[in-house]
Amino acid sequence: MEDGYLYFGAGPRPHDRIKLNVGGKLFETTLSTIRSGGPDSLLHALSARPIDDSNPVFIDRDPEIFSVLLSVLRTNRLPSTARRFSKQELIDEALYYGIESRLKAAMLPPPLSGIDASMVATIRPASDGLPSAFTAGAGDGSLWIAHGGQISAYDSNLAHAGTIRTHIDNITSIRRVWPDVAAVGSDAAAGLHIYDISGGRHVASTHWTDPSDPRIYKALVSAIADSPNSVYASFSCRHKENCILVIDKSTFQVVSEIGRQLGSSMKTMVPGKLTYMPSSSLIFGSAVTSGAFGYSGYIRLWDSRSGEVVWETTEPGSGRSSRFGDSFADVDVDVDESTVFKVCSNSGDVGMADLRKLGEDPWVYLRDNNPSMGHTGGGESNSVIHCYRKQVFVGRDGGLEVWSKVEEKETGEERENRVCEGSYRRNYVDKLDNLERGTVMRMEGGGDRLFISRENVEGIEVWESSNFSGSVSVL
Repeated sequence: MEDGYLYFGAGPRPHDRIKLNVGGKLFETTLSTIRSGGPDSLLHALSARPIDDSNPVFIDRDPEIFSVLLSVLRTNRLPSTARRFSKQELIDEALYYGIESRLKAAMLPPPLSGIDASMVATIRPASDGLPSAFTAGAGDGSLWIAHGGQISAYDSNLAHAGTIRTHIDNITSIRRVWPDVAAVGSDAAAGLHIYDISGGRHVASTHWTDPSDPRIYKALVSAIADSPNSVYASFSCRHKENCILVIDKSTFQVVSEIGRQLGSSMKTMVPGKLTYMPSSSLIFGSAVTSGAFGYSGYIRLWDSRSGEVVWETTEPGSGRSSRFGDSFADVDVDVDESTVFKVCSNSGDVGMADLRKLGEDPWVYLRDNNPSMGHTGGGESNSVIHCYRKQVFVGRDGGLEVWSKVEEKETGEERENRVCEGSYRRNYVDKLDNLERGTVMRMEGGGDRLFISRENVEGIEVWESSNFSGSVSVL
């Protein structure tokens, strides 16, 4: 064994070399590489057999795909040659060799950086491909798409895991509240409904009722959020009365009611966005409407324990006098940084406010020191904003941009205020062909992916950063 090869009858060592004949092509590697697939893999079993190097074991499989899998075992990353094969082809071969877990881990994208993100795939359900709502797995980048009355699930590698049919004709809100459980609502069917996605069954339904008030009847769900122990759902009735119900996550029974409103004005509309903030136990809610006189809306923070409002602002009607008439078109909150962001409807500017230092006018408006990156052209007919992993994604009609936080030396005043106008930098992350795909309607981050839906466009776009400059994803 002086030459490093494993011969018949010799005791194997991890760094001994071994030859395999896959589909007529000879491969040479080490025992440690072959065995890294795990003790239950076919390759590990083959490496345990005494092998005569003059007659390597023959495996009747595709040698080109085996080359990709061998590279994964060596580096834990997909080589650039993987783009020649479909995702299913790679998974099928990995299943044969018993190393599918290694392949799936290598397929996961690198940390999401909006600066170099690109669209790598569009996930389209087989039927009713126009998505009505979707929810992403925060930890693993999996995806559940509601289309019509169906929910299609896709795993962390975006492989189709199954589709279930619900009793609802059109799901308009969905939230993953447990790994296999979704809470769904509709703008046409009353109640919040709980479904076991893996089992394909209806678990429970929760309704907003009040025997003392006959107006509280057949309330519809507008938005859903959750905490470790509770589900929060905003309900509205036919006559616009609305509230947020706090629902126990284990029993799906109503625990309490927050912020009941008559809904008779812009200031009392049902919240269209809800987010639970774990660091402060606050519920962030917002509502936006538009009409002949422009946009209007509110942002409100409730204490999830007491149900009391701790801060609110409305637009138009608050903030700098110079900004009057430039109400927000959309808002979102960065739960990690405790910062709320808005995109203005008229100027298109992005403003932010530190939730730890709120007041009558907490807004600071982001500016870019590079004049060529400045936003021009005034307001947009449709703007949406989404915060994810210290990045702020803004969709303006069909275009997409990202504001990324930069670490700079702060002045004492800026450190005290925590945010400053130049603490974020803008980059455009789309190309001309992306602008032509349609208006961005919703964005949500999950794992190391950003998911985007567009108006009247089938499927959900998947955006990722890449380990390889200019490479094409195998998805």
